[in-house]
Order: sequence, then structure tokens, then C-alpha cells
Amino acid sequence: MKHMRLSVIGLIAAAGLALSGCGSASTGPSSSAPAGGTDTSLSDVKSAGVLKVGTEGTYKPFSFHANGSGDLTGYDVEIITAVAGKLGVKPSFQETQFDAIFAGLEAKRFDVVANQVSITDERKAKYDFSTPYTVSTGVIVTKSDNNSINSFDSLKGKTTAQSLTSNWYKLAQQSGANVQAVEGWAQAITLLKQGRVDATINDKLTYLDQQKTSHDDSIKIAAETTDKSLSAFAFRKGSTTLTDAVNKALTDLQTDGTLTKISQKYFDADVTK
Repeated sequence: MKHMRLSVIGLIAAAGLALSGCGSASTGPSSSAPAGGTDTSLSDVKSAGVLKVGTEGTYKPFSFHANGSGDLTGYDVEIITAVAGKLGVKPSFQETQFDAIFAGLEAKRFDVVANQVSITDERKAKYDFSTPYTVSTGVIVTKSDNNSINSFDSLKGKTTAQSLTSNWYKLAQQSGANVQAVEGWAQAITLLKQGRVDATINDKLTYLDQQKTSHDDSIKIAAETTDKSLSAFAFRKGSTTLTDAVNKALTDLQTDGTLTKISQKYFDADVTK
């Protein structure tokens, strides 16, 4: 997976380490409320008839172009499109690199960010968040015939393949593993299947995406973290009416099965709760 999107998980928190989610949050967000204090975030969207959405467009399977140059699609894209429909407006997607996505939100280029934004305490102080629409854990992936690894403690003395810039690298070290540096998930899985490493740690969504696109019986999830990562839509601070309306839409979409249907389409599992 291109970016680390997980919030702080319990095992890392115990060591005093923090995850920043996907990229760094910008500082100094602007409010949707004018100086008088009136929140017009929802009425502005309704008046325009458009929900302006900031997203990357290069982050498969969440926000990407089909076949590389086709229509914008993905898990996040479909969910926010369904939300916009519940609000009675159309989505208008504006693609930007994640490093600039919060700046775009603050500059009012868009009303909401739909890009697997992890909820962290730091971000909650700067932005409003919807209820989570993605729930995930960290997982240890091994070869299917490996029965020696069934917990994070059992990684002690084993070799894992990790990107040195990811927080999974830190978790592997904390668990006592010897870490072999790789560029990402694809290389880690290649080394694992070749028997050159014993395991790799990553986001469960990455594993589910791998199995959805190319089912591989030679690998399995050996263990996963108990704490969960939550991702949600991000809004400018003070966008209470818009956030509340989106939350109601998400509740309705959960109740009528739409969220589960979209999740099953991309992951063969319900990752929405």
C-alpha cells in the first residue's frame, strides 16, 4: 500500500511511538464558520448542488483511475459518491497529492477529504471527522505452511521484510524480529514466498486487496493487532452541519447495506465496521 494510513495501534503506543496516518497534517485550518460564528458548511454545499471532494486519484483500491487512465473510481470514491447522493448533491472530485490535501481543504478548494484519512488526536484538534467508514488492524503475514508464528511475540528471532520508513518496521523491531529492508509490500511478499524471510507486517487492508486481485493460497494472516485503525472523512474545523449530515448519510448507507456492498466489492470482506 502506497501510504501508511493507520493511527496509533496499541503495541506501538506502548513503546511511545506514534503513527501519523497517511502523510502529515497541515497546520492552521480555516473554519467553515464566518466571523459571526454561523456554520454554513451544509447550506453552502446544498446551494451549490455540489460536494467538492479532495482525493489523490492514485491510491488503489481507494481512489484511482480504472486501467490507469479511465474514470476515477475506488472504495473511497464510491462511498463519498453514495454520501453525496444522500445529501441530494453531486460529487466533484479534485485530485491532489496527499502532502497538499489538507492545505487544499483549508483553502476551501474542497469541502471534504475522502482519502483513507486516519483519525489521530493531532488531526482531531485541527479538523472535524465523520464517523469512521473503514476499520482495520495490523497483521503478520506468513507462508501458509508456517505454524511457528502465531503472535507478535513469536516474531522474536525471526526475519521480517519491512520498509524502513514505515511504522510496521518499528513494530517488527519491537517484537524482536530481524528486519530486512524492502521497498514495499510487493517486494516483501516476493521474499516471503521465496523463503528468504519468515513474515511481513502490514495493514490488513493491504492483504485483503492482494487476495481480492490475485487470490494466493500460499500466504495467510498469522496474527493481528487487537487495537484497530479508524479512517474517516475530514472536514474544516467548524463544519458541524455538514459533518452531521454526512454522518446521517453514512448511518443510512450502513443500514441499507450499501457500505457493506461497496466493501465486499473491493475487499471480499466488510471493513466498514
